[in-house]
Amino acid sequence: MPALNLRDLDAAAMQAALQPYGVDATVGRRIFARVHRDGAADLEPVRGLAGAARRALAVDLVWPDLEIVERRGSADGFVKYLFRLADGPHIEAVRIPLPDPADARALKERRRAGQAAPLEALPTAKYTLCVSSQAGCALACDFCATGRLGAIRSLHTWEILAQVRRIAAEADHPVRGVVFMGMGEPFLNYDNVVSAASVLSHPAGGAISAKAISISTAGIVPMIRRYTQERHNFRLVFSLGAPDSELRLPLMPIEKRWPLGELMDAIREYAAATRQRVTLAYVAIGGVNMTAAHAAQLARLVADLRVKINLIDVSDASGRYLPPSPEELGAFRDELSAHGIPVVRRYSGGNEIGAGCGTLSATRAGGALLSIGRAPATGGS
Repeated sequence: MPALNLRDLDAAAMQAALQPYGVDATVGRRIFARVHRDGAADLEPVRGLAGAARRALAVDLVWPDLEIVERRGSADGFVKYLFRLADGPHIEAVRIPLPDPADARALKERRRAGQAAPLEALPTAKYTLCVSSQAGCALACDFCATGRLGAIRSLHTWEILAQVRRIAAEADHPVRGVVFMGMGEPFLNYDNVVSAASVLSHPAGGAISAKAISISTAGIVPMIRRYTQERHNFRLVFSLGAPDSELRLPLMPIEKRWPLGELMDAIREYAAATRQRVTLAYVAIGGVNMTAAHAAQLARLVADLRVKINLIDVSDASGRYLPPSPEELGAFRDELSAHGIPVVRRYSGGNEIGAGCGTLSATRAGGALLSIGRAPATGGS
C-alpha cells in the first residue's frame, strides 16, 4: 500500500482508510482520538488493534508535520506563528487571547456604571486561533497583504490541523475557538477546510464547539451555496468591504466574478436555511468606505436580513489604506444603529506583529521574538 497519512483524514475518511487493515469501527474511533485528540505520532497504546494490523500500519503510516520558523508576541498578548511548509512556502497563524465570558460581561457592566478602572484588563482564560487555509491568495484584495503574495497553493487538511495542534501544544490555556481568517480564501480550498473543521469539532478530535469555528469568505458564491445545501454547523462570515458594486470592485476584484447582488442572494439563501443572524465583515478604511452615506447604503442592502456588522480596521503595512478617524467611525455606527443594525468593532490585536486576521503576509518583523513555546498570556481585554 502507498504511504498513509492519518493526520489528513476526518472520521469517515479515516475509517475507510483503516478498513483494509481489518480495523473495526470501535478501534477506528480510538485511532482517530489518538491521532487528532492526542496529537500522537504512533498507535502503540491503542487498545484492540490486532498485531497484524499494527505491524502493517507501522510500515505504511507517515506523520508529516509543519516546521515552526518563529513566534512573535505583541504587548496585548497576541502571538503570531510563522510556519514553513515542506515544499518551501511560509504561512502564518495567530493565537488570540480571550477572557472568561462571565468576567467580560461583568467588566462591561462596570464600565457602563463608571466603576471600571480606565485601563482595566482581564486575564486570559482561553485562546482562539486564526489559521491559514492557503499559502498566498488569488483574490488580490487591494488592502490585503496576503493578496499581494498572489496564489501559491491550497493547504492539505493535515497542514491546517497542524497549525492548531502545534500552537495548542504550547499554549498555557485551552484553545476554544478557531477562525479561518488567516492566509488564503477558505472557500477556494473548500473540501480541506470543511474536513479540518469537522475534525476540530469532533468530540474525539479537537472537541471545539462548531459554533466556535468561523469560516470567512470574500464571496465564492458556488461554495456558499454548496455549504448551505450541506448544512454544516460552523459559522460563516461574509466579507463585503463596500455597500455597492462600484466601490467594492477596486477594493475586492472578486466583484468581477461574483457581483455583490449575486453574493447577497447567496447570503439570503444561507440565512433562510440556518435561520440565524448573519455576520457580515466590513473592512473599515478611512476616507474610502466609512461615511454616513455608506452606512445608509449598507443598511438598505441588508434591510431584509437579520445581520450583525463586524467592523474590522484595515491593517495595511504599506500605509496606503488607514483606519477610520473617530469621527468617521462614530457617524458610520450611528447611522447603522439608527436602522437597528447591531455593530461590533472587532478589536484589532497584535498590530505591531502584523497579526490582523485576513491580512497576514508571512513577515518576520515586529514585536518580541519568542524563543520558547509557552509564551506569557498578558492580553485579552
